[in-house]
Amino acid sequence: MKIQVLVNADAVAQAAAEFIAAEARTAVTKRGRFVMAVSGGRTPWQMLRALANEAVPWRDVHVVQVDERVAPAGDPDRNLTHLRQSLLEHAPLPSDQIHAMPVEEENLETAAANYARLLQQIAGSPPVLDLAHLGLGPDGHTASLVPDDPVLAVTDRDVALTGNYQNHRRMTLTYPILNRSRRILWLVTGPEKVEMLQRLRRGDTSIPSGRIRQNVALVLADRAAAGTADVLLPRGP
Repeated sequence: MKIQVLVNADAVAQAAAEFIAAEARTAVTKRGRFVMAVSGGRTPWQMLRALANEAVPWRDVHVVQVDERVAPAGDPDRNLTHLRQSLLEHAPLPSDQIHAMPVEEENLETAAANYARLLQQIAGSPPVLDLAHLGLGPDGHTASLVPDDPVLAVTDRDVALTGNYQNHRRMTLTYPILNRSRRILWLVTGPEKVEMLQRLRRGDTSIPSGRIRQNVALVLADRAAAGTADVLLPRGP
């Protein structure tokens, strides 16, 4: 796992945008398509807004969701609401190439299975994401792979449902598809992440984030999250 420490969250967002743009150009040159999975959060929305200003082959880009709250369309808690505001309103990405998790469906199990089939259509069978963007929660969760939830044990599906977490059920990508990703990009900001970043770096499998493969991962962290000099190593682009 490579770790790059930047001065603040704004710098993290900008560095992430530049990294994603470069990955997109490479993927489109090699394979004709770039499929990226995006998580939620304030710094990621900044990242996506900055990405809109980068040189990206948008017509060959597909954006899928890492996870989503089960909530009505337009709900401010929905990641999709912010994804559209941050990216779709500012970048020439075709609107049908943002693939929303179908959390408004009545039968959520069927909806999750349908989203898994959609991923196969755009990313192969089994689907391989070119890049998965992940965040790190203060409790060690990533995506909606939250502590003590049965979703952590799912190995036969790429998309699954969680129980109630912070007032919402979630639909989430699972370990199998996340760990097939060609690149994993972590954005970690804020002093409340210091302990979990240390544990993530150590590959501590007792926290959900510690079960994500590290050999294709880049962590972009701000100084507040890095905390100590020990966390700054190793570091690299």
